[in-house]
Amino acid sequence: MITYKTSSEINLMKEGGSILSGILKEVKEKAVQGVETKDLNFLAEKLIRERGGKPSFKGYGGFPAALCTSVNEVIVHQVPSGYKLKNGDILSLDIGMKYKGFHTDMATTVPIGEVDGEALRLIRTVKKALKRGIKNTKQGNTIGDIGNTISRYIEKSGMSVVEGLCGHGIGRELHEDPQVLNKAKRRSGEKIVPGMVICIEPMASLGSSAIKTSEDNFGIETADKSLSAHFEHAIAVTESGYVVITE
Repeated sequence: MITYKTSSEINLMKEGGSILSGILKEVKEKAVQGVETKDLNFLAEKLIRERGGKPSFKGYGGFPAALCTSVNEVIVHQVPSGYKLKNGDILSLDIGMKYKGFHTDMATTVPIGEVDGEALRLIRTVKKALKRGIKNTKQGNTIGDIGNTISRYIEKSGMSVVEGLCGHGIGRELHEDPQVLNKAKRRSGEKIVPGMVICIEPMASLGSSAIKTSEDNFGIETADKSLSAHFEHAIAVTESGYVVITE
């Protein structure tokens, strides 16, 4: 069941989303060669708590951290560790915060040092797919229109849309209805109406679309070990269009 938000609730989520965006920017700046991913998590949790929030991910389904730090073939949900970032890695940073009763959630993928051209193309493609999906988040469209736009762009670029992972509604709960698929038929799914708040999060790989669970039992990685990238924003649908609440 979809929970629709009032304009005042959306404004609260915008406030939290703006704070979260600033936190992710600070964490991203520290993601350099030689840094351990657990140090990025420590910084993320420290900043969230200093700014009046609570980590959405910590304790959710047993997840032990405030930040997901997914490296190379790991798409999402990798637990921060003593792994030191290396030149040529690509790193997905996924972060969520509960602020004044509402969650916001966002992700970005960054290159570490000098990465090869295909890795950069993957990052650019998934980032553009997110932008295209966001532009389709408007009244008169459906949730399926978002996924159709994302998948067509990624597949046209010669990459694979990751299977079995998708975006979601968000609000008082971290994960709410509806599911926001990254591959869907046009005109399928729920109609987009004011009051919806959803997370759009395209995920793609340079190889297969198949996935498997990582050794830490939380991460999800590509089955063929091909590089993957992940971007995410939380979007509120309004009477006049949409607003990216995590910008």
